[in-house]
Amino acid sequence: MAGAGHIAGLTTAREAGLIACHRCGQVHDQQATECRRCHATLHSRKPDSLQKVWAWWLAGVITFIPANIYPMLITNTLVENSESTIIGGVVELIHYGSYGIAFIVFVASIIIPLGKFFAIAYLAISVQRRSNLNQHQRNHLFHVVEFIGRWSMIDVFVVAILSALVQLDTVASINPGIAAVNFALSVVFTMLSAQSFDPRLIWDADRAAAND
Repeated sequence: MAGAGHIAGLTTAREAGLIACHRCGQVHDQQATECRRCHATLHSRKPDSLQKVWAWWLAGVITFIPANIYPMLITNTLVENSESTIIGGVVELIHYGSYGIAFIVFVASIIIPLGKFFAIAYLAISVQRRSNLNQHQRNHLFHVVEFIGRWSMIDVFVVAILSALVQLDTVASINPGIAAVNFALSVVFTMLSAQSFDPRLIWDADRAAAND
């Protein structure tokens, strides 16, 4: 009996003896090992996809923790030195009435990264359990995670701009804290985790269930 998400009559590229290049999309016979257009190595599925997903995901989680504990911004003036964490910066923005900016920073620096961690973990676990439920929704979720990854560097961009603009010799200076490096690494690691995921694995469970 076909699985819940299986549509009768559809044939996958693998079943048709075809393979597409991961880099340029050129379609080849399944026996081909190298793309004739861009010369990339061909794979029906990304090798060790889930292992790479979990490795990069764990690295992202590990670097995300100090990114929220240590200072993101270090401000030095003639009268005082101050350090601001991500949450501390959001609280200060709220204190000064910049609610809109505080909301953007909070969403981009806390909500979106946590959402990506949960989404990637959900996709990987569902594939490992060979779930054939909500394939279309999971496929859309993967593309959303992949798309928003590039917009997760807002804190790092702000710190870089402020550090470049506010350097008034002995009067005042703004420098990035260790959290900026960790946050940037966390974003990069989660992007690599998402890119390592092979969305075609979502549909493999459906085909396996249909063949049972």
